[in-house]
Amino acid sequence: MISEIIKNRRSVFPDQYNQEPILESEIEQLLEAANWAPSHKKTEPWRFKVFQGESQAALGLFLAEKFKETAQTFSEFKYNKLKENPVKAGCIIAICMQRDPNESIPEWEEIAATAMAVQNMWLVAESLSIGAYWSSPGLVKYMGEFINLAEGERCLGFFYVGKYDEKVSEGYRKSNIEAKTVWM
Repeated sequence: MISEIIKNRRSVFPDQYNQEPILESEIEQLLEAANWAPSHKKTEPWRFKVFQGESQAALGLFLAEKFKETAQTFSEFKYNKLKENPVKAGCIIAICMQRDPNESIPEWEEIAATAMAVQNMWLVAESLSIGAYWSSPGLVKYMGEFINLAEGERCLGFFYVGKYDEKVSEGYRKSNIEAKTVWM
């Protein structure tokens, strides 16, 4: 049932991934689910760039070197993490948003629609027992230097995807829905 998939969905991080490959057919299922997200005026602003194999290592090197170039305070640990995490994943999907050229709706609605597309991917990943994690480092603002982005397109983060063996922690919420709801 979908409510169980929603409750069981967790962030699964690159350090938790085993080296079992993500099949192209599995990636296509994630992307197809993303494409069914709702969007105001049917702008369908989500765009994705899939990194697998050598392109993952190139992405990691780009992020690490851009960090080294732009960081106020350099950290060897963070440099290495940026470089190594991409190759730990089965694939990485860059989450991009294409702004409606007519700006017929507020930008936040297109960002929200893109986030709903990612949630769809995340739920399908959970149903396939695939781990996922949305990372949005400040370095995404430089992605236009690494990949071709169309006019009005920007990168919002990375969707790390990988198979994993260990059990993920049980979910909880800080408060119940009643504490967050006012009935009018």
